[in-house]
Amino acid sequence: MDKTNATVISNFIFLGFTHYPKVEITIFVLCLLMYLITLLSNIILISVSVLDSHLHTPMYFFLSNLSCLDIWYTSSALTPMLANFISGKNTISFSGCAAQMYFSLAMGSTECVLLSVMAYDRYVAICNPLRYSIIMNKKICVQIAAGSWVTGSFTALVEIVSVLQLSLCGSSVINHFTCEILAVLKLACVDTSKVQLIMLLISVLLLPMPMLLICISYAFILSSILRISSLDGRSKAFSTCAAHLSVVVLFYGTALSMYLKPSTMDSQEIDKFIALVYAGLTPTLNPIIYSLRNREVKVAVKKLLVRNPLCALSVSSSK
Repeated sequence: MDKTNATVISNFIFLGFTHYPKVEITIFVLCLLMYLITLLSNIILISVSVLDSHLHTPMYFFLSNLSCLDIWYTSSALTPMLANFISGKNTISFSGCAAQMYFSLAMGSTECVLLSVMAYDRYVAICNPLRYSIIMNKKICVQIAAGSWVTGSFTALVEIVSVLQLSLCGSSVINHFTCEILAVLKLACVDTSKVQLIMLLISVLLLPMPMLLICISYAFILSSILRISSLDGRSKAFSTCAAHLSVVVLFYGTALSMYLKPSTMDSQEIDKFIALVYAGLTPTLNPIIYSLRNREVKVAVKKLLVRNPLCALSVSSSK
């Protein structure tokens, strides 16, 4: 960004949820609870995945990556809002806003790719179990996970650089609770059609395409489940798939409604509440639905508590 732009806007002001004073405290409490649950549940999942050798499998390797993403993603989106609410200062520096935009976009974009990878992993495990260990070997898993992080980080960098090259000489007030890229883009006083085209192409790459791959993977998975003779096994598999798909639909549905909606349906107030869903609620649900319901994880958590008596004592005292 050139010097002219930097001198015009050095700090941004968040409007947040000031238009809703009666529910602002309620929103703060809910966001704080979602953030704390996200931190605790994902840290537990990462810990047991690393410490328990029985969980050294491709599925839990990808779930650990997802947990890291959720911690970073929620921290970049919600922590500044929570801090601003407590301090009473709804401001952020230009560099801080740029960093927040980048990390939120990078983590969100990476999660879009990683969720499709996890669906493919489940497809191979259920539909091709005899070759699962060969197809999803350690080297392939690391390469796929690294590819997801690189893709998310690179696409976010392209979007951020495109926006920061614009002349932001309008108002310094962002009608959002975070430096969301679409909200910042509204501050530009020049033509943004090229930037919007770049964002549209990246959104198509990261939203409908991965979701299509997920749907195809689960179509094959459900086809295999229907061939299971055991009624109990079939209902358990259906329950697991339904839980996974509900998180996928929630995440991709809210993201699609944000980044691929028609301009005629643009509403900044609705966007703020949609952002709360995919930045707060989805990361809270991910570890609970994907992992903490699993018997393997429950057993691993019990083992971890037995190895650490102090931790077990603190858990029992909290009850």
